[in-house]
Amino acid sequence: MSTQTAHLAIRGMSCANCSQTISDALESIDGVVEANANFATDEGTVEYDPEAVSLAEIYAAINEAGYSAERATRSIGITDMSCANCADANERALESVPGVVDAEANYATDEAAVEYNPADASLEDLYAAIEGAGYTPVRDDGDEDSDQARRDAARQAEIRRQRRLTIFGAVLSAPFLVFLADMFLLDGALLPETIFGVEFGWVEFLLATPVQIVLGREFYENSYTALARNRTANMDVLIALGSSTAYLYSLVVLLGLLAGSLYFDTAALILVFITLGNYLEARSKGQASDALRKLLEMEAETATVVDKDGTEREVPLEDVAVGDRMKVRPGEKIPTDGVVVDGQSAVDESMVTGESVPVEKESGDEVVGSTVNENGVLVVEATKVGADTALQQIVQTVKEAQSRQPEIQNLADRISAYFVPAVILNAALWALVWFLFPEALAAVVGALPLWGLVGGGPAALSTFEFAVVVFASAVLIACPCALGLATPAATMVGSTLGAKNGVLFKGGDVLERAKDVDTVVFDKTGTLTTGEMTLTDVVAVERDEPEAAADGGEPAADGGAESLTAPPSIDEDEVLRLAASAERGSEHPLAQAIVEGANDRDLDLADPEDFENVPGHGVRATVEGREVLVGNRRLLEGEGVDSAPAAAEMERLEREGKTAMLVAVDGAVAGVVADADTVKESAADAVAALRERGVDVMLITGDNERTARAVAERVGIDPENVRAGVLPEDKADAVEAIQAEGRQAMMVGDGVNDAPALAVAHVGTAIGSGTDVAIEAADVTLMRDDPLDVVKAIRISDATLQKIKQNLVWALGYNTTLIPLASLGLLQPVLAAGAMALSSVSVLSNSLLFRRYTPDRDYELLGRFRR
Repeated sequence: MSTQTAHLAIRGMSCANCSQTISDALESIDGVVEANANFATDEGTVEYDPEAVSLAEIYAAINEAGYSAERATRSIGITDMSCANCADANERALESVPGVVDAEANYATDEAAVEYNPADASLEDLYAAIEGAGYTPVRDDGDEDSDQARRDAARQAEIRRQRRLTIFGAVLSAPFLVFLADMFLLDGALLPETIFGVEFGWVEFLLATPVQIVLGREFYENSYTALARNRTANMDVLIALGSSTAYLYSLVVLLGLLAGSLYFDTAALILVFITLGNYLEARSKGQASDALRKLLEMEAETATVVDKDGTEREVPLEDVAVGDRMKVRPGEKIPTDGVVVDGQSAVDESMVTGESVPVEKESGDEVVGSTVNENGVLVVEATKVGADTALQQIVQTVKEAQSRQPEIQNLADRISAYFVPAVILNAALWALVWFLFPEALAAVVGALPLWGLVGGGPAALSTFEFAVVVFASAVLIACPCALGLATPAATMVGSTLGAKNGVLFKGGDVLERAKDVDTVVFDKTGTLTTGEMTLTDVVAVERDEPEAAADGGEPAADGGAESLTAPPSIDEDEVLRLAASAERGSEHPLAQAIVEGANDRDLDLADPEDFENVPGHGVRATVEGREVLVGNRRLLEGEGVDSAPAAAEMERLEREGKTAMLVAVDGAVAGVVADADTVKESAADAVAALRERGVDVMLITGDNERTARAVAERVGIDPENVRAGVLPEDKADAVEAIQAEGRQAMMVGDGVNDAPALAVAHVGTAIGSGTDVAIEAADVTLMRDDPLDVVKAIRISDATLQKIKQNLVWALGYNTTLIPLASLGLLQPVLAAGAMALSSVSVLSNSLLFRRYTPDRDYELLGRFRR
C-alpha cells in the first residue's frame, strides 16, 4: 500500500479534546492510517492511502467534526484543450497531485478551478501537472488584473494563430476545390493529366503535404499525448485518424503500390475545415467572455484623494486605502466601494444591479465602486478596496459559477468518456463489414439518394478503397466537441447574463436548481417589506382604581391588598419613554424605531440597567429602578404578567398590519407601542408573477399571526401559507419541514437570522440589502432589494437550462443522425469534416445568441396584477 501524508492547518481547536475529536474522526475513515492534531500549533498530519480515501473526504470529515482545514482555490488558464476529453485529462492530472482536494477543468472557458492544500501543493506543482498532461498553463503572478490580462492575451494569441493556420491551409487547398468541381460536375474534362510536365497526382501531393505538416502537426502531437501520456482518446485522435488515413492511402496509390483513387484533396480539406472550425470556436469563446471582461474594464483607473488638509491629489486606483476620502465629480466613476460623507447626487448603478434608474445618494448612503456619478459632487470614504469590492466579488462569483457545472453536465461527461473509443470501433467495424460484404450492403444502401456522394459506392471504387472511405468518414463525422461545449458554453453565458442583471449564482449547479423551485418562502421584514420600521402608535392602558369600601371608608379587606399594591396608570408619553429607555440597549429595527419615535417627541430617555435581550420575544431591563418589559405576549406570560387589559388594542393594531408590542412596568401591563413596516412596491407583483408560473408562495416571520396575515393579504399570499411567530433559530427547521412535504423550496431572506434557513433550502437567496452573513450562506445573491428579482433569477435559470438542452439535442442529434450515414457509406470524408467543424460552431453560436435574452422583458405583462 502506497501512502501519502497531508499537512493541514486546522482552525477552530481550543483544547486537547478538540485535537482528539479531529484525530478520532479522521482515523474512523477507511484508508486513513494515522491522524494527529495539535491544538497548540493549530496543525495536523494525516497519513492515508489515496487509493482508498481522497483528500476531499478528509477535509469533509474535519468539517463534519466542527472544524475547518485551510485550503486555497485557484483558477488556472489552460491553452490547447480541444474537447471535453481534454478537460477530463487535465482534471485527472491535477487531482493526482498530492495536496489537491478537487479540480474542475472547463473546456468552454479554457480554465481549471483547483482547490488544494497550500502546505502540500504549490502553483508550480499544478502547472507541472498540466504540462505533464500535454497542455499549456497560463502562468499567473497573483495579481488578478494582470492574470486576467494574461489570459485574455493568450486567448487572442490563440485566435490569431488559428486564423493564420486557416489562411495558410485555405490558400494551398483552394485548387482542390477546382479539382473537385471538375471531377463531380465536368467528369474530369477541364483539367489535364499533367501540369508543367508533372503528373497531376504529384501536384496534389505537393499541395497537400505542407497542409498535412503545418495544420496536421498539432493534431498528431495532441493525439500522441492523449494516447501515450493520458491513456485516453480525444477529438484530435479522430481528426488525425481521418486525415492520415486519406493521406497515406493516397500516397500508397500514388507510389503504385495499390490501385485506386487519390484523396489528397480530402486529406487537406479535412484539416482546413477543422482548423477553420477551431478558429471560429476560439473567437466564439472570446465573445462569450466579453461581458465579464467589459465588466472589469468598467473599473476606474484613478481616484482623486482628498487629504486631511483639503489637498486633492490623483492616485492610481491600487493606491487607494480603506479610510481614504475621494472626491467624485459629475460624470466620473466612483473609484471603489464606500460611504458618502458629503454631497448629494444621483448615481447610475445599472452595471451592478441592472437597474436603469439612477439612485439618489446623500451623506451616510453606501455607494458601489465603478458606478457613475450623474450630477452633484460627492465625497466618498473608501470602505472596501481591491479584491474586496463589489465589482471584484461579482466577477469572482461569476468565474466560480462557470467552473461549477450543472448536474446535467454529468450526462455529457459520461457520454464523452466512451465516445471516441466507441466511434473508432464503430468505424473499424463498418469498414471491415464493407470490405467483407460489399455487394450485400450495396444492395440495401444503394437505393438511398446520398449514394452518389461517395462516387457511386463499391461498384465505382475498389472494395478496399471504399472501406477506407467509410472508415475516414465515420471517424470524422463524430464530434465530441459539440457535446462537451453544450453545457459549459450556455452556463458561461447564463451566469454572466445573471451578473449583468444583478443576479449572482454561486455555481452552474445552482443555476440548474433554481428552475426546479416549486415553492418560494419569503422572510417578511427587509424582504417583502422595506425593513425601515417607524413608530405609529402609543396606547396607554387604563388600570382599574382600587375598590373602595361600601360606606365610603377604607378599601375592602378581601382582595383589597392586591389592589392597593397595583401600580397606577401612566400616560402615553411615559409608556413610550420607559419603553424607549429599555430598548436603547437593542439593535433590533423594532427597538430602534421606538427609540427614534421617542426622540422625535423630545422625551428624556434614561440608560437601562440589567438589560437583557430575549430572542424572538423582546427585552427586559431596569429603568430608573422600575422593571420594564417590552415585547410579545409570550414574554409577558413568561414573567407572570397578565396581558388581557391590552388584548383589544393589540388585536386592533395587528389587524392593521402593524407590529404591536406590550409594555409592562413593575409587573403590570402599562401600554402598547406599535411599529409599521412599508410593503415594497414590487412585492405584490413578485408574488403574482411567481403564482403565474405555478410556484407556491409562502411567508415566514417571527412576527405575530395577525400582522403576518395582514402583510400576506396585501401582497397576495394565501393565509394558509403563512408561518408566523417563528423564532430565528427555528426558521431552518421550518424550511426543512416545508421541504419534507416533497417541495423544492427557495428561501429568500436578508438577515443574520435567515442564514441557517438559506443554507438548508433547495436554493437559498439573499436579497441585496441583506447582511454579509446571509449573502455568504446563500446560493443566489440579488444585488438589488427588489422581490421581482426572485422571478428574474428563476427565469434566467429556466432559460439557461433550455439553452443547454437545445445544445445537447443538437449535439446528440447530430451524432445520432450522421454517424450512421457515414457508416453506411453515404458521406464523403471531406463533407464529414466540414459537418464536424460546423457542429461545434453551431453549439457556440446558439449559446452566444443567449446573450440577447432579457429576463425582465415580460414584466410589463404583469400590469394586470398591479395594485
